[in-house]
Amino acid sequence: MNAVFDHLGDYANGWFTTIQLAVLSFLFAMAIGLLIAAMRVSPFQPARVVGTAYVDVFRNSPLPVLTLLFWFGLPKLDIGISRFITAMIVLSLYTGAFLGETIRSGINSVAVGQSEAARSIGLTFTQNLRLVILPQALRTVVQPIGNIWIALVKNTAVASFIAVPELIYRTSQINTAESQPVPILIGAAVGYLLLTLPSGAVLSAIERRVAIKR
Repeated sequence: MNAVFDHLGDYANGWFTTIQLAVLSFLFAMAIGLLIAAMRVSPFQPARVVGTAYVDVFRNSPLPVLTLLFWFGLPKLDIGISRFITAMIVLSLYTGAFLGETIRSGINSVAVGQSEAARSIGLTFTQNLRLVILPQALRTVVQPIGNIWIALVKNTAVASFIAVPELIYRTSQINTAESQPVPILIGAAVGYLLLTLPSGAVLSAIERRVAIKR
């Protein structure tokens, strides 16, 4: 295990980059997910079609392929962005599709009478969604959203494909220097557990706190 302890600084650098990438990607993915969910339940058919197409494309595309496609494809469009930003965009778009479906399931779980009552007092679709439906819907899908967050933390590993210095990329560099893959990979696994296990506990506490009493 000396190889692990000798490179704790490298692990820490990769770990903090992983946190930054995961948090930023999740924030953008939540914005995308809310938009996609709204489009999926919209009374405007073209919006529903676009929302459905987005979900189908990104949920059924391999994340490594999307990562490499964006990294090599964007320069062809004269779009020059950093490796970190490229990874963040891909993770946001990909995760946004899953969040959109999760939020939509929460919206569908809200009693139809809630929406009908909102319309009866003159609320528009957007007002109805923002003021009545979403606050209730999000409370029912805290745990599924949390599961997506944990999956996103692990999915940040694909950023290593384009040399973003996150945890897996740093781990690969350490292994190249030390050639001790088993303890070095265990060190990386511990790094991910330090993120995912506390996240699961926090999310369970949040779910209990905001759960709708039935």
